[in-house]
Amino acid sequence: MATSMAWHETASRINQFYRLTKPRVVSLIVFTAVIGMFLAVPGAVPLDILILGTIGIALVAGAAAALNCLVEQKMDAVMARTKGRPLPQGKVSVPETTFFLVIVGGLGLFILYEWINELTMWLTLGTFVGYAIIYTVILKPLTPQNIVIGGASGAMPPVLGWTAVTGEITADALLLFLIIFAWTPPHFWALALYRKNEYASIGMPMLPVTHGDQFTRLHVLLYTIILCVVTILPYVTHMSGLIYLVSSIALNSIFMYYAIEIYRNYSDQLAREAFRYSILYLALLFVALLVDHYFFF
Repeated sequence: MATSMAWHETASRINQFYRLTKPRVVSLIVFTAVIGMFLAVPGAVPLDILILGTIGIALVAGAAAALNCLVEQKMDAVMARTKGRPLPQGKVSVPETTFFLVIVGGLGLFILYEWINELTMWLTLGTFVGYAIIYTVILKPLTPQNIVIGGASGAMPPVLGWTAVTGEITADALLLFLIIFAWTPPHFWALALYRKNEYASIGMPMLPVTHGDQFTRLHVLLYTIILCVVTILPYVTHMSGLIYLVSSIALNSIFMYYAIEIYRNYSDQLAREAFRYSILYLALLFVALLVDHYFFF
């Protein structure tokens, strides 16, 4: 009985540290990084690079998420969306979180340096600094354009995957970066619209708080148009073929529908649906790139 209780307590503690890494967010980061690996080569990705590169990038991304939780724990305790996280709930302490993120992040960087390449390690470290420090600590509480500027770090994963395989940054890798960079504002501003009161309560200068709903809804529409144009570029540059083109047009049509409806007939429910769809959209868009890549190989 005592052994069973001890095991249950240990498993619960491990789960709390796991939750610090924001696994749902990190899973999309890792997914796009892995797709970047496959798109970088005409054939198969070497198994050692695939496994070790994925682990290294995932560990550093998890460490960045944990640092984000550490910095924003007081704000997280106020917001309904985040008050159940381990730090606001007192399930883990500040020293434990700090130790955890240093070990996890350091291990990830070591793996990338030792078994992948230096470029990927330095780019991953730069992404960590960009997200966990420049975006979270500086930009997020300072400017309503935090999502746009900070989106650069969030757009890096496919580039990291690309460089893990090739050891260099190419125009195609930057195009993958550009897609996620353009996707980030309408994705997050849809969330900010229906969470506006929560952001206002903690003094976070998100766009709906500082400039109002109408202004934000217009920007969701404008950035969605930009996204639709950007996502056609892989076909224009011959990075991809007809499978991707047709898929992107279909996915963009649904995204545009949400953006137009948010602008014309806003409701919180519509914004929630748009936010959820935007996650599925990005995943399916990268799947279409992958399928197209190997279909024409």
